Amino acid sequence: MFNPTRSRLAIGGAVLLAAGLALSGCSSSGSASTSGDAASTLVAYTGQSGDYQINYNPWSPSNIGGVGTIYESLFFITNVNTNDPKPLLGKSYEWNADGTQLTITLRDGATWSDGEPFTSKDVVFTLDMLKQQKALNSIGYDGTAKAEGDDTVVVSFAKPSFVLGPNLLGKTWIVPEHLWKDIDPTTDVMRKPVGTGPYTLGTFKPQAFTLQANAKYWGGAPKVKTIRYLSLSGNTAGADALSQGSIDWQTGPVPGMSDIAAKYPGYDGITVPQNQMALLTCSNTTLGCKGSQTDPAVRHAIADAINRKQLNSLAFENTASEISPTFALTSTQEKTISKDVSPAVMPSSADKDASAKALEGAGWAKGADGIYAKDGQKLSLTVEVVTGWTDYITAIDTMTQQLKAAGIELKAQQSSWNEWTDKKTKGDFELAIDSLGQGPASNPYYLYNNYFTTANTAKVGEAAPMNISRYSNPDVDGALAKLATINPTDTAKTQPEFDVIQQHIVEDLPYIPVMTGGTTSEFHSAKFSGWPTKDDLYAFPAVWASPDNAEVFKALKPAKG
Repeated sequence: MFNPTRSRLAIGGAVLLAAGLALSGCSSSGSASTSGDAASTLVAYTGQSGDYQINYNPWSPSNIGGVGTIYESLFFITNVNTNDPKPLLGKSYEWNADGTQLTITLRDGATWSDGEPFTSKDVVFTLDMLKQQKALNSIGYDGTAKAEGDDTVVVSFAKPSFVLGPNLLGKTWIVPEHLWKDIDPTTDVMRKPVGTGPYTLGTFKPQAFTLQANAKYWGGAPKVKTIRYLSLSGNTAGADALSQGSIDWQTGPVPGMSDIAAKYPGYDGITVPQNQMALLTCSNTTLGCKGSQTDPAVRHAIADAINRKQLNSLAFENTASEISPTFALTSTQEKTISKDVSPAVMPSSADKDASAKALEGAGWAKGADGIYAKDGQKLSLTVEVVTGWTDYITAIDTMTQQLKAAGIELKAQQSSWNEWTDKKTKGDFELAIDSLGQGPASNPYYLYNNYFTTANTAKVGEAAPMNISRYSNPDVDGALAKLATINPTDTAKTQPEFDVIQQHIVEDLPYIPVMTGGTTSEFHSAKFSGWPTKDDLYAFPAVWASPDNAEVFKALKPAKG
């Protein structure tokens, strides 16, 4: 249910949809009732505005729910901690020495919600389906799966495939062969989903739907008996619902975000540093990029000229945190940051002297207007941003003033999400503000492979899958290819490859590091206990993050029974 724009939606109307209120379990005063069934009903708001379109196919990119709750993976793996994979449908797994064979032992006694037994054949069927349906196979699975009895699956690969593990084990939603063998998995919306998970579909209406606790769940029925997902009219409506006590969990910016408990009695909040904000650059002239940002000196000068402490205060309510120029997360991946990188994190204040040194060393000279120029070309750059992304727009306004003081002109260009996306993917931009997403596990390999490999880019004018900076470096490609064959737990072998990658991306800086964005969630701590905390971050606590949200639902207990 992830909505990539949910944290920066334009502020909408403050009126809750009438149907949403009717379904939210609200009393006449707007406060959620805590008597009877309402005490074990959790009302969730994911940022959905407008009607829900029914789709509970976990393999569909437009599914509205069910991942983790209705359909399960073999293990739970999250990128917000480095814990061992948590057994779900899988009980244990083991790779052979060279990473070409993965043996998975399955849980005993799990059943599908229609009563049919779950067996190894369902796992093999799901993996075979992925291999046959390229439209669903975003992880690049190319193995051969074989069932050995009802409780063991052996997956063989033609080459070492350790790095496929987190996606294969933790992000592959197992579906029932007895139902799915007769459908088209690329088009069927699964109106009556059948899974092994802790919840089943309850009721569906365009403004709201419910999930009901699965009484036959192998792990025992969860204490949260009903989850009610609402559609509201925007961010303001979500904040108002929080004030009224009519929702129990949402993720996104609200007034008073720095002290949720004081602003919203009965609630608490948590901010998790996860999404690394950057000024993306079209950097590669060989692939057709044009503009001053193709000069590495300009990219370094911009990075040095940012006052991140001021930026955090003015644009992000101090919810952002430090960022490494290596783009390894300092919270969970700090040990992978090369010792040769200095500084390991970007300075909090601007360094105008360093910025000037970078530019002047590359032949830029400051003009009478205080802005640098070279070969008659003024150092003026346009940064693309989505209309309504208020935090990013404020960030650009702030950086515009900061960069002007360093002799760099920055201009904002607002457009629709579709236009912004089209410009990014086709290389029709100079700068764009966005976040680099993490992979399936807390390992920087996945971010590097997505955003820095030649395989994931394209010439300007063609759509690049992930590497929209058009960055291409044979040394980085070679190190990534080696990492794909090494067991991630063998840090003695992986770290030298990370050192190579980080050396080049810090030197070339195709993505200009801004800050690590904090994802803030607000939850009804007076109504439910067991929410993730900074001391026990067992799952990413964003309401739209699946399957992490399912782990939270299972961990919660109503304060009143």
